[in-house]
Amino acid sequence: MRLAGPLRAVAVLLLVGFTWVLATAILGGDSSSVVKHFFSVTNEEPTAEPKPRRYKCGLSAPCPQKHLAFRLVSGAANVIGPKICLEDKILVSSVKNNVGRGLNIALVNGVTGELIETKSFDMWAGDVTDLLKYLRPLHEGTLVFVASFDDPATKLNDEARRLFEELGSSVVKELTFRDSWVFVGAKGIENKSPFEQRMKNSKNSNKYEGWPESLEMDGCIPLRAPLES
Repeated sequence: MRLAGPLRAVAVLLLVGFTWVLATAILGGDSSSVVKHFFSVTNEEPTAEPKPRRYKCGLSAPCPQKHLAFRLVSGAANVIGPKICLEDKILVSSVKNNVGRGLNIALVNGVTGELIETKSFDMWAGDVTDLLKYLRPLHEGTLVFVASFDDPATKLNDEARRLFEELGSSVVKELTFRDSWVFVGAKGIENKSPFEQRMKNSKNSNKYEGWPESLEMDGCIPLRAPLES
């Protein structure tokens, strides 16, 4: 008599289960899937959003073949130095300890994309003659990347501005004290460069006290065909 209670409970469970499976079959359902669903535990986590793909120098899209990916960032006031990235390689930055007040320049071979040299020129207390000696002998096809830091213009004279114009600059004539400036030009360019930005130093619009905001520019530069000998 002691087993009557447990046996009766088992019989009731079997009857309920049989009735449920039978009803599911009659109504056209899949009893096995229903059973699995009944006994399954929902433990699904929300699908994470796919991260946007990163291209060279942080560009939002890849550059075509035979093009160089670049990103220029001018300095922020006189505190954060500028940055020049080319083909995912940092050429100039505070981390590399090769930035200086004034104009930070990277020269690149326009045929191979190889770095030639980086240098900075102090346009507040430096000698513009050093900049002139640097720009005058550039070879045809040399790419010139420029990022300003603090003050890019006080020591610029007419010849220096003309040399940058010959590299494709449209705004160097108007460049003044503490303007922000980023520019990519080339020796022997036929037209004005499409890669140039300037932010004027203005008390009414400056982001920092005494300085405009930093500029950031990126893009793809086509490599030149080798010069015929």
